[in-house]
Parts: sequence; C-alpha cells; structure tokens
Amino acid sequence: MTANKPRPGLAIAALSLGTALNPLNSSMIAVALVVLREHFELDVATVTWVITSFYLASAAGQPLMGRLADRFGPRRLFMFGMALVAVTCAVAPFLPNFALVCVARALMAVGTATAYPSAVVMVTELSRLANLPSTRPLGRIQMANTSAAAVGPVVGGLLVSLVGWQALFAINVPIALLAMIVVYKVAPVDSGRETGKLGQLIRDSDIPGILAFVTSLMLAMMALLNVMPGYRWYLLGAATVIGALFAWRELRFQPPFLDLRLLGRNRPLLLVYLLFVVFSGVYYFAFFGLPQLLQEAGNYDAGVVGLLMLPLAALSVGVTPLTVRFIERFGVRSVLIGGVLILTIATGALGFLTMTLWAPLVFVLTALMGVPYGVVSTASNQGLYVSARPGERGVASGIFQTCRYLGAITATVLIGVLYGPGVNQANWGILVLVMLGLSAVVLLLAVMWRKPAV
Repeated sequence: MTANKPRPGLAIAALSLGTALNPLNSSMIAVALVVLREHFELDVATVTWVITSFYLASAAGQPLMGRLADRFGPRRLFMFGMALVAVTCAVAPFLPNFALVCVARALMAVGTATAYPSAVVMVTELSRLANLPSTRPLGRIQMANTSAAAVGPVVGGLLVSLVGWQALFAINVPIALLAMIVVYKVAPVDSGRETGKLGQLIRDSDIPGILAFVTSLMLAMMALLNVMPGYRWYLLGAATVIGALFAWRELRFQPPFLDLRLLGRNRPLLLVYLLFVVFSGVYYFAFFGLPQLLQEAGNYDAGVVGLLMLPLAALSVGVTPLTVRFIERFGVRSVLIGGVLILTIATGALGFLTMTLWAPLVFVLTALMGVPYGVVSTASNQGLYVSARPGERGVASGIFQTCRYLGAITATVLIGVLYGPGVNQANWGILVLVMLGLSAVVLLLAVMWRKPAV
C-alpha cells in the first residue's frame, strides 16, 4: 500500500480528527440515556451499560492498540480503526435490541482507541517532515481531545432532539471515513515494522499475556463501576489474581506484550502515569461533582448548568497553544509544576461554593479550573512522549489514555460515596478537601519528574 507525497500538516489534522472520536463519543452519549430507556423499555441500571461498555473497551483497548501500532505500523492501524468505526456506526442505527447496541458501542470504542496511540507514534516522523518540535503536533492532538469532550453533550443534545439516538452513531461515519482517507493519502508510509510469517507473528504476540492484561483491567474497572452489585469484591479479587499471573508471565516471556522490567526502570514514565491518574481524578471530581451540586443544591436548570460548565472546557482548549510555547521555552517540568500550582489554587477557590452558588462566581471558578486542565494535560502529554522509548510510544500512550479512565472512574466512585448522605454545599466542601489533597500529590509527582537523559 502506497501513499501520495506526505503532507505533515494535513496528516496531523486528520489524526487529530480521528483522536477526537473517542472523547466525543464518551461524552455525547450522556444526553441519550433517557431516549434509549424509552426506546428499548429499560430501567436506569440497564441503560448505563451503553456508557460502561464503551469505557471498558476503551480502557482495555488503548494499550493493546498502542502495542499493535508499535509492532505493525501506526498508519495501518489508524486506518483499520477508522474503518471499524465507520462500518460499526453505519450498522448500529438499525440494530433491533439494546444488547447489540452495547456491542456496537464496544466495537466503536476499540476502533477509536487506535487513533491516539497511532497519532503519538507518528508524531516523530511528522515533526521531522514538518521541521517542527514534537510539542506542536502533540498540542494539536490534545486540543482535539479536549474540544471533543467539551462539545460532546452539546452536539449529542442537538442530534438526539433533531434526529434521534441513531444519529449519535451515524455522525461518526463521515468523520471516520474522512480521517481514514486523508491519512491514507498524506501520512508517511509505515516502515521498520515487524513482518514475517503469520504463525510466527502470532507466537511472538504474547496473546495469553494480552488476554490476561485485558481481563484483569476489565474486571478491576467493573469492580470500580459496581456494574454487578454484590460481586464487587469477587471481581476485584479475580482482577488481582489475574493481574499477578500477567506480571509473572510478562517477566518470563520474550518478547512480552508489556515489558515490566523496562517499565520498572523507566522512573520518568511511571511518574507520568501516576501523575496523570491522580490529576484526572481531581479534574473529574469537578467535572462530575459540580454539575450535581448546581442542579440539586442550587436548583439550576440542566441547560444553565451546561453553560456554567462551558468555561472549564473552553479555557482548557484556549490555553493549549500558549502552553506549547511555554514548554518550548521553559521545558516540560517547569510548565508541569506551574500548571499544578494553578490547579491547587483553582481547587481551593472552589471552596467558595460552600458559601454561595451565585452564577457569576460559578462561571469564573469553572473558567479558572479550565486553565490548569489545559496546561497539565498538555505538559503530561509531552512528558509521556519524551519519557517513552521511540519503539514503545504506542503502548505507552495507550496506557496513558487508560490512566485517564482510571482517574475518571475513581472520581465517580468517590463522588458517589461523599455525596451519599446528600448533594449539598457541606459535602461539596469535603470533596474540595479531597481534591486539595490529591492536588498536593500531583505537585509532589511533578516535582519528582525529570526528563530522561538522552
């Protein structure tokens, strides 16, 4: 398979479009739950599987897709993923039952999970062709992710109200096809990837290790999400046992799916992962916890709450280009520490909402919270890139995305616990204290991080 002359700027735009599909679909489905319940005659607990199936498949699929991008080529994998999304989303609107809709969501998650790792792997070559530092294309990819997550509920609301839940699938078809065609035409052809007989490639793929990793992660996330009430501890125990077996195998198999010895020696990469998990937890505390507070304690209409939360996303997108320039001038670590300090200040300022839920104050505070999200996300992205070895950036970026999901799900669980006695300003104060504690942990990890020696 050949391509036309590489055009890095256009290729980065297409890759960014593809990476936007995962956060877009993870957020815009939230507005369709009521419609899906009515269409398929479901209860509240059952309909949430349309979200859970996507989360589980995305979290487990990202590292696997990253490993495949490292082995067989990011361009090839990206096009496969976009084709899978296009076919799945073309069929999904005509599915006769809810179970198949959840299967379609899972397949769509796997397809969209190919995009971010593939884009990160291609950054090196595209940066060289465009004569740009890696911070520029990574910044554009980050902006696509953040923007898509922000506009998801708005786009989803319009599609559902004007067309129906089926449009949430159909909208992906032209986007995926456009991204696939442009990448095929203008992205550099994969080179230096594994080739050989199919049987040998399969034997070297560490399929038992992959299955153990995916199973352990999915069981752990099912336990966190409490998708099977009454079996949470059994799921967590099974995840621990299978995770231990996975580690035992990976330390003995060559070549392993995930080189745990190398990961253990790569302290900067481990710190990036830990930092991003905890940071994502802080962010999603605000992203999920604040709307509930405004609706139940402040008696705001859902539409007004959406407008009040919009500055959080808008500012996080807006500061990304500026963050890229700061990284180029001052380095990743300095910008990372600065972003976390702003995060701590913004988190502390959210404590004012224990006294008043005045709309202008909420608007200002959500805008303030958007600044560190854009700064820390972009700096963490670049920290991942410089910490991972070139031949392992695919799987490394896949794990990085999984860290986002782990942080989000952990925040969701803790919000449920802390809001259990009631969604009120007093309990919001407890949430803010937890967020401040987590921000202190993020700051410690940022200070500990150092760029690896070349």
